[in-house]
Amino acid sequence: MEKLIKGIFAGAVTLGGLYVLSTQGHTGHPGLSALQGFKYAHRGLHDEEKPENSMAAFRAALENGYGIEFDIHLIRDGNLAVIHDSSLLRTTGKEGKITDLTTEELAGYHLGGTEETIPTFRQVLDLFAGKAPLIIELKSDNNVEALVDAAVKAMEGYEGPFCMESFDPRCIHVLKKKYPHIIRGQLTEDYFRSGSSLPAPLKWALKHQVLNFLTLPDFVAYKYRDLRTPSNTLVRRFWGVAGVTWTLRTQEEFDDATQKGWIPIFENFNP
Repeated sequence: MEKLIKGIFAGAVTLGGLYVLSTQGHTGHPGLSALQGFKYAHRGLHDEEKPENSMAAFRAALENGYGIEFDIHLIRDGNLAVIHDSSLLRTTGKEGKITDLTTEELAGYHLGGTEETIPTFRQVLDLFAGKAPLIIELKSDNNVEALVDAAVKAMEGYEGPFCMESFDPRCIHVLKKKYPHIIRGQLTEDYFRSGSSLPAPLKWALKHQVLNFLTLPDFVAYKYRDLRTPSNTLVRRFWGVAGVTWTLRTQEEFDDATQKGWIPIFENFNP
């Protein structure tokens, strides 16, 4: 019995050690300081007249001194479009997928019943031109490496602070392997609460950030309601990795997150 207890204890210690090691990230990227101290408008400073991820919402964010967090997809002609969903239905009212469109066709899709149309990545870069920092979310559609390559190529010569993030750890791994100079962040949440259709083991791995050892993110971007997940203590306090949190929808949430040292992404109010 004593040998069994010792064996169980040794196994538990080993598993615990492996878990701690698996959550490590990367610290000390020299570009991180330029991203800190800013407030980030989620998909721009949008409202009923200025739809999410529209040029109007991005201009409003810039005019108010905010950085932005926004989404990009790789489209059919190899360029990048700014939109959150793969489906066009919710934001444009039209059937179809963003990956099937060309740059020229984007102008035919109006956002939220307004005159605003789906922007290109280049339009957003030209608007900001280094005036405020950008958090660029890579939306993978089974085109991971091509998406990352296109995003990095588009940023060549861009003068201003930016970083890239993704829910897909494969994107972060490609950034680590091919473009280690780019600030990279792992987006995640409690996938069991979100209703995700991912397999349970993968939901557990992503929730607890045990794939970090493969991607070594410069920061983690965790959903605000799920911040008490134990892995955040390890990643932030033990490993010292920077943290971003989303999406803050009240001043109370904003104040709580910033007081705890999280870089804030907000929506539906002006903090």
